[in-house]
Amino acid sequence: MASYLQIADDEKGHELDLFCVPKHYENDLDRVIIPHGLIMDRTERLARDIIRDMGGHHIVALCVLKGGYKFFADLLDYIKALNQNSDQSLPLTVDFIRLKSYCNDKSTDSVKVIGGDELSNLTGKNVLIVEDIVETGRTMQTLLSLLSECNPKMVKVVSLLVKRTPRSSGYRPDYIGFEVPDDFLVGYALDYNEYFRDLSHICVLNDQAKEKYRV
Repeated sequence: MASYLQIADDEKGHELDLFCVPKHYENDLDRVIIPHGLIMDRTERLARDIIRDMGGHHIVALCVLKGGYKFFADLLDYIKALNQNSDQSLPLTVDFIRLKSYCNDKSTDSVKVIGGDELSNLTGKNVLIVEDIVETGRTMQTLLSLLSECNPKMVKVVSLLVKRTPRSSGYRPDYIGFEVPDDFLVGYALDYNEYFRDLSHICVLNDQAKEKYRV
């Protein structure tokens, strides 16, 4: 069972004016729920856990774009630092895939995979999938099903966030950063219709912003 840091449903978070938030987003956010520093500390610990469990294997780290890119980059930086400063190391190569399952603020039943024809390159490989957030779990289950057809040697999944939601399929990743309430979260590369990727902290989006940036 993966360990994680739980953000409670009644977590009040932090006032925006206590943090550096881009001025163009000040009226769009309800509160800061996970400050950037806490994200980085938790990511460092996940890197240590991954090296402990997967060290000695040659791993292909598969980044799920677009939302996963920031977590992916920071996680790999921590793995690289541990590789240089510990007795156990983890040889790494990287690859990328893009999945799309959102329309505005709703996760849809339709999962669009971009770059899936390249998954055949992962046959016989040890794969670490790096994801930003698992909500219903159906997106990740679709990717794992596609991957299984390519016969990888081993597959592990690390997700920065897992959302507590009644819509969940029950799927849980192997490594989890934070378990979060069923709010729409943005920042640290998580977006709403491509906005808010340039926000350092993970914040709760307010209802006015959902209308403002709706497509």
